[in-house]
Amino acid sequence: MIVPDRKPLDATAFSLMTLLCLLWGVQQIVIKLTAPYVSLVMQAGIRSVIATVLLVAWARVRGIALFNRDGTFWPGLAAGLLFAVEFLFIYAGLAHTNASRMVVFIYLTPPLTALGLSMFLPGERLSVRQWGGVLVSFGGIALAFSEGFNAARGWTWLGDLFGIVAAIFWAATTVVIRTTSLARATATKTLFYQLGMSAVLLAPVSRLMGETGVSAVNSSVIASLAYQGVIVAFASYLVWFRLLTRYLAARLSVLSFMTPLFGVLAGVLVLHEPLTPLFFGAALLVAAGIVLVNGRAAPAPDHAVAAVTKP
Repeated sequence: MIVPDRKPLDATAFSLMTLLCLLWGVQQIVIKLTAPYVSLVMQAGIRSVIATVLLVAWARVRGIALFNRDGTFWPGLAAGLLFAVEFLFIYAGLAHTNASRMVVFIYLTPPLTALGLSMFLPGERLSVRQWGGVLVSFGGIALAFSEGFNAARGWTWLGDLFGIVAAIFWAATTVVIRTTSLARATATKTLFYQLGMSAVLLAPVSRLMGETGVSAVNSSVIASLAYQGVIVAFASYLVWFRLLTRYLAARLSVLSFMTPLFGVLAGVLVLHEPLTPLFFGAALLVAAGIVLVNGRAAPAPDHAVAAVTKP
């Protein structure tokens, strides 16, 4: 199969990536705002159900096979389970830390992914520049995490730790996708495994945790769940996939550094979360690390697209 040449970023690509990063960064704030009406992990379950239904309908309209036998079943279940656990930690962690902090911790994923892939794929070995990016990101996370033990600011260390664990599971999901038969699957099918498993698992886990579930339904709740399920988990990922078919993927990935910065800004402006110089500096270090790790000019394989989106 001939893969069409991808072009450098233009104004359209930059504008769309800015919008996507804004959507992904603001999601944690939306989750926090909805928590009084729908418990946190239940939100994750409902989000995944909505996105899964829409993805199945999309695949049917586009003629994309989701249930054919192609040897991806067991790796797909593994990736889906990792995905579900990742979101379990993200949503549950928001009960113990600020949304602006959570979005920074989960974006430790790009350096962790680079480390994981370098262990399994010879072509993914890290350059000196990428090792520098890993160290810079880890330094930023260490600074941010240390601040979570400050009692005067609310002891956010448990939620911060959940964010780091979520980043580990996100990176593990990417490694599974890149190193198994999922590498030959379509992005839509790979995403289906992830959304489908989380749709099945997260709502029951919410009940087992003793969460209250849905305590009220109003216009803001409907808008929030539509934002999380329709706009973020479904529509934004499809736009991302489309961009990856037209532009150089590595250059698109570099722009993901905007996501934690948007998340921090939204947390401060909307939720009035505190922004200390130490944490702001830590967020900048994480963003700089993302740029260094993803700064290669070579395009990434198409089969990786479902793994480099979220949350």
